[in-house]
Amino acid sequence: MKKISVVVPIYNEYQNLEKFFNNIYNILNGNFEYEIVAVNDGSTDNSLKLLYKFKNKLQISIINKVKNEGQSAAFYDGVKYAKFDNIVTIDSDNQNDPKDIIKISKLYFSDGNYTLVGGIRKKRNDSIMKKISSNLANKIRNFFLKDNCPDTGCSLKIFNKKIFILFEYFDGMHRFIPALFKAYKQKTVFVEVNHLHREFGYSKYGTFDRIVNGIINIYKVKKIIKKNEKLPLL
Repeated sequence: MKKISVVVPIYNEYQNLEKFFNNIYNILNGNFEYEIVAVNDGSTDNSLKLLYKFKNKLQISIINKVKNEGQSAAFYDGVKYAKFDNIVTIDSDNQNDPKDIIKISKLYFSDGNYTLVGGIRKKRNDSIMKKISSNLANKIRNFFLKDNCPDTGCSLKIFNKKIFILFEYFDGMHRFIPALFKAYKQKTVFVEVNHLHREFGYSKYGTFDRIVNGIINIYKVKKIIKKNEKLPLL
């Protein structure tokens, strides 16, 4: 049975978590040897309390942060903590479809050359402003970095932990994971996945910063790519 660590950042998603964990349990149980690494990113609602409710049933390891540090830090800390080399990242707001874990994992494990398989949200259930800012950020990033990823903002991915932990951490890095894998001469591929309507709450990690901070971080990633241009394949 394939082994995966599922890393889930959580920030004030109490109303979404029960449905999320029930759905993900139905997908993971019997299909994978798995663990869930839940990173409570300074939630001020009852998210942490609900995490402990599901802890034993779902083999959840809980990383509890006293204050909110952002999505990149949550993913990074979760991946470092994970015990398996195959990492699945997914949002906890129920917009990523847990069923697609099967889809991306099948491709990842069927071709030993892929070290990252990412999702593409073709039919996005987001606000017009969020779609516009995300599309613009994707075009700007792809123009400069040529990572061939049309939707780097899709959190649903599976990738190799050993490659990921080679990256130097910076805030916003979760939007550059495909480009960073390419910088380390890794083979990546992207497939269409579902994107569901958010029933409760709203995006906590910002919209405008996808463009402003993204442009700043492009410079950092370009330096990483240039640094690694002459390195042999890993």
